[in-house]
Amino acid sequence: MMFRNVDTVLELRALTKHFPGHQAVNGISLTVRRGEFFSLVGPSGCGKTTTLRLVAGFETPTEGEILLNGRSLAGLPPYRRNISTVFQNYALFPHLTVAENVSFGLDRRGSLTKTEIRRKVDGALALVQLSGKESRVPAQISGGERQRVALARSLVLEPDVLLLDEPLSALDPKLRKQVRKELKELQSRVGIAFLFITHDQEEALSLSDRMAVMNRGVLEQTGTPQDLYLQPQTRFVADFLGELNWIDGAGVRPEAVRMTRDAPGAEMRSFRGSVQGSTFLGNCVHVHAQLADGVRCTAELSERESQFQPGDPVHVWWHVRDELRLASPDSSG
Repeated sequence: MMFRNVDTVLELRALTKHFPGHQAVNGISLTVRRGEFFSLVGPSGCGKTTTLRLVAGFETPTEGEILLNGRSLAGLPPYRRNISTVFQNYALFPHLTVAENVSFGLDRRGSLTKTEIRRKVDGALALVQLSGKESRVPAQISGGERQRVALARSLVLEPDVLLLDEPLSALDPKLRKQVRKELKELQSRVGIAFLFITHDQEEALSLSDRMAVMNRGVLEQTGTPQDLYLQPQTRFVADFLGELNWIDGAGVRPEAVRMTRDAPGAEMRSFRGSVQGSTFLGNCVHVHAQLADGVRCTAELSERESQFQPGDPVHVWWHVRDELRLASPDSSG
């Protein structure tokens, strides 16, 4: 007898999708827990959006299985899966009001009275802080508000899993960070499992309870953001999640690298080099140097620590404990 893990709401088992001349997804397996914010992250073309479309029912797997609450979704069309999707372009109806957009899915179900629909719509709009804007059409609200309408339209259906396909990509950088914070707070309040698709590693690291890095149709690594950033198993994961220096066979993040005019203590790994330039990033400065063997590296320093000029000789050093230990050091994807 097979026992279902009650903490798992969504499970992918050896999921594979072939298109003519291209294998988009290659045997991936993962679980999403109830109330979890799970992100699939990877470069364009890695298979993450195809995976989302398979879960939603917009594509049919070539092989493998998708289970929701322990039951196979094989053969079920999208409207019979208790899964909602927030699309990259939000897919709002321009001629419908905010309230009508949010109620659209409930209206099509035909199982609720108008009073019940209105109550659910009002609750969803309050949840995304859009009360009072029910009668406006999408052109009359901001990009961030349109994103919240799309969220409300999905949440009002009370899905077991909410799929989000790069929903922040259309926003400007400042608004994107604001909405990102709101999205995490919203997910914590509603307690619904989110499967979030993004190519932005900063988004995935900041939002996720757990995440998976995809590359060429396969899962490179799954775990908490801290696990993947601090203990990457492959060079691809290490390179994709932030900057990385490869020096003398060691991988070290810029924030662990120091540059000084004086030599460090004997317990540090140290190399001589010369400063090539710097990049001011507001809260820190990235100083770029070239070592004696021609290898280039970057150190993340404070404004006070970064008072160098191009050509200045420096010692580049770090503590051995800060080196990344890769299970597959030669894997670059």
